Amino acid sequence: MKKIPTVGIVQYGAGNQASIVNALGSLNVKSIPVTTPIEFEKVDKLIIPGVGHAMKAMNELKRSELEDAIRKTDMPLLGICLGMQLLGKKSEEGDAKCLSVCDFETIRFSISLKVPQMGWNKVKLTGNKLFYGLEKEEWFYFVHSYYVPKSSFTIATCNYGVEFTAAVQHKNFWGVQFHPEKSGEKGLQLLKNFIELC
Repeated sequence: MKKIPTVGIVQYGAGNQASIVNALGSLNVKSIPVTTPIEFEKVDKLIIPGVGHAMKAMNELKRSELEDAIRKTDMPLLGICLGMQLLGKKSEEGDAKCLSVCDFETIRFSISLKVPQMGWNKVKLTGNKLFYGLEKEEWFYFVHSYYVPKSSFTIATCNYGVEFTAAVQHKNFWGVQFHPEKSGEKGLQLLKNFIELC
């Protein structure tokens, strides 16, 4: 019988962690909080949750010495919302220098748009294994005021006044701008794919 991975939830003061833990629990996946690099030894995969401020998040990751550990890990890692944005080089939110595991920057939506973008939006998916069992276009739930422009790391796109990156991948790092844990069955399928296939 295949071992079910234990997922570490990276702690940096982010909100919305309970819904991720609950979503994983519904998939019968054990998750534990990760507050220091030594706890990487207890887990098989990592999730950086969303909802927070980029500069404050990076300051906390530095303080806990998780910043370098995340950069160097070869474990599969999924960044959600802000967690995806932190995978890039920098963010306009607080002019934060981020983890730089992917060569992209995060910028603010135009002031002409209502921000944050909050609610369901249609996402165009590629054939990446993170999206196994999903259609080429699916609806996911978003809450964000900043976005990542399209780049060579983009594996899914969405449109909110501008076409932007809805998901990225580079080596063992994946990221999604939306919240799979708030996106019903399709979101659970994505999390299941991360657990089983990535």
